[in-house]
Amino acid sequence: VQLQASGGGLVQPGGSLRLACAASGFALDYYAIGWFRQAPGKAREGVSCISTRDGSTRYADSVKGRFTISRDNAKDTVYLQMNSLEPEDTATYYCATGIGGLRPGEYEYWGQGTQVTVSS
Repeated sequence: VQLQASGGGLVQPGGSLRLACAASGFALDYYAIGWFRQAPGKAREGVSCISTRDGSTRYADSVKGRFTISRDNAKDTVYLQMNSLEPEDTATYYCATGIGGLRPGEYEYWGQGTQVTVSS
């Protein structure tokens, strides 16, 4: 099982980024994929998750209305579209696969992180 996160970068406040999480070694349509983030000195927090079976989604309150999670099962990839980015969104973003939800303990396999920096 491998997860490869990509798409991070430096963006100005109000800007957008799209993160991608490419999965290999397992069937994406049988697991949930979650996006998490961790800022320096802070605990890892759940951002969003999607059930790759029925497409149901969840979002942290801090990103509702700004972030959108989606999946492409044919490409074994889950995306996180991030709009209206704020400096508080600066963190290393991780994707993971597991049973679902926004708690890190519900996920078993993790990809490497991709850095998102929101700064002017």
